[in-house]
Amino acid sequence: MNTATTQGSGRIEARLAELGISLPPVTAPVAAYVPAVISGNHVYTSGQLPFIDGKLPATGKVGAEVSAEDAKSMAATCAINAIAALKSVIGDLDRVTRIVKVVGFVSSDPSFTGQPGVINGASELLSEVFGEAGAHARSAVGVAVLPLDSPVEVELIAEFQ
Repeated sequence: MNTATTQGSGRIEARLAELGISLPPVTAPVAAYVPAVISGNHVYTSGQLPFIDGKLPATGKVGAEVSAEDAKSMAATCAINAIAALKSVIGDLDRVTRIVKVVGFVSSDPSFTGQPGVINGASELLSEVFGEAGAHARSAVGVAVLPLDSPVEVELIAEFQ
């Protein structure tokens, strides 16, 4: 069975297309760093914001200006941007053998305690895209503020062959 598509080279690209997901261009860094680096057989992405067409869909604190539901959707967008950064350094997403770790940051109103539910947006997307290889260890952390007043930021570590 040939799962290659015109969008990419294999089964993960086909799965993205099946889910209606197009990987965006890798977002240019907003400071002195690169979007992703390889060390051994792991890729470490920098924290990815939920940019869509170069813009944040919303700003502010989750639990105040931004709903948990909207933030969860933005966490999924962060994961898509992380996949794009991952692809930019390994080329073929079929080389990914495991999403090892996800770290999610939620710019939280002091009374908001639903950070894990927000970062589920990223975790669920990674599982949908990578299947069993998308199951990962994770941290979901509430913070006072994120770059550009983003509601969420997600980074990941992926193993590849």
